[in-house]
Amino acid sequence: MIAFGGNALLRAGEKGTFAQQLSNVETTCSQLLPLIREGYDIVIGHGNGPQVGNVLLQHEAGKQVFGLEAMPMDFCGAETQGSIAYLIETALEKVLKKAGLDRKVVSLVTRVEVGEDDPGFRNPTKPVGPYYPQAPSDGAVYREDPRGRGWRKVVASPRPIAINNIELVERLAREGYIVVTVGGGGIPVVRDVDGCRGVEAVIDKDLASALAAIRMKADEFFILTDVPKVFVNFHTPDEKAIDTMTVAEAERYLADGQFAEGSMAPKVRAGILFVKNGGDQCVITEAGQLGNPACGTRIIP
Repeated sequence: MIAFGGNALLRAGEKGTFAQQLSNVETTCSQLLPLIREGYDIVIGHGNGPQVGNVLLQHEAGKQVFGLEAMPMDFCGAETQGSIAYLIETALEKVLKKAGLDRKVVSLVTRVEVGEDDPGFRNPTKPVGPYYPQAPSDGAVYREDPRGRGWRKVVASPRPIAINNIELVERLAREGYIVVTVGGGGIPVVRDVDGCRGVEAVIDKDLASALAAIRMKADEFFILTDVPKVFVNFHTPDEKAIDTMTVAEAERYLADGQFAEGSMAPKVRAGILFVKNGGDQCVITEAGQLGNPACGTRIIP
């Protein structure tokens, strides 16, 4: 299981044009070649934060200019999940063809179930969409940005508890397909008497990818980010890269506040979850390091 970080699609300072994102995805996909050549069965998850933000801006503009109804968060998640999967399929197919490798790529738009009683719904904290000079009175929850940029909508970030069609994903992967799934953490749904219905939420993509890896009984879980290794005392004179840490060590570092929330902490939590539930190891690294057998920081039992 490989979780693409946000920089796989969008680099700092970019506007997120189609050409920029396709070029970035192609670069990231080319860095998967060492694993593909080694014969790995591969499933790919990915983030969608900037893309959802852009879609929400587009919906807001449509609402103000043309009176169009803005779509809910679960719909926006599905929209970006599909469009990003299309980018990954297109780029990876090109990379495979150029490398002379015969592997097929398939994408699944994936619903991920969360608990309706998840505490995240009582205290939404995940900021999404545009900034407003004042909090709109539309029934949503808004919070003032600590850096003074205005008010922003916040939604819940509940824990994933089940992944739709994960058995099919595993079967396709073990048959040799490269599968793209749980994009953006999955489309958040809760189960009721009629089936599943979408909710206003954003699921952490690393946790969703970890759960997918656990359900598929994956051996390894790679979390791709923009640094080659995990660091303690980051950005201080005592900064130190970690080659390997046990689950107990990782939990201790988390308790000590070594990893920033919204940055490295969720990745380390996802790695811990995977390894505690039977995974051999989680590797947190930069995509360009994948050809190196000693790449990244490894979380082990």
